[in-house]
Amino acid sequence: MFMGEYRHSIDEKGRLIIPAKFRGDSDKTFIVTRGLDECLFAYPLDEWKEIERKLSTLPLTKKDARAFTRFFFSGANDCKLDRQGRINIPEPLLHYASLRKECVIVGVSNRMEIWNAQKWDEYLEMSADSFADIAESLTDFDL
Repeated sequence: MFMGEYRHSIDEKGRLIIPAKFRGDSDKTFIVTRGLDECLFAYPLDEWKEIERKLSTLPLTKKDARAFTRFFFSGANDCKLDRQGRINIPEPLLHYASLRKECVIVGVSNRMEIWNAQKWDEYLEMSADSFADIAESLTDFDL
């Protein structure tokens, strides 16, 4: 399980240090893809296979299903940890999430989210006021 918030820098080659708590095995591979809210989603390989299985059940005849799977899978790249605990994020993904130097890695249960630090701070500020309303709307989930 991924949880917590960590601030790191991306170097000029697109390499990002993954927090030690998120690394697990030193030969770990993450699948990194375009996420929602202009961030990147990073899944361990076993979680990615489960996401892939679920998305493969979406009906091909539904326009929204085709659009989402296209968006999600076309951006996916396997990123293997190097000896320093870094992954190399491809340029198109760096561009999509506006990742330049400072970024935030957020643990969100079965995935990591990688955010531009400024966008993350803005997102937190914007959603802090509505957090109680959001929680209230999720009461059907017995949280």
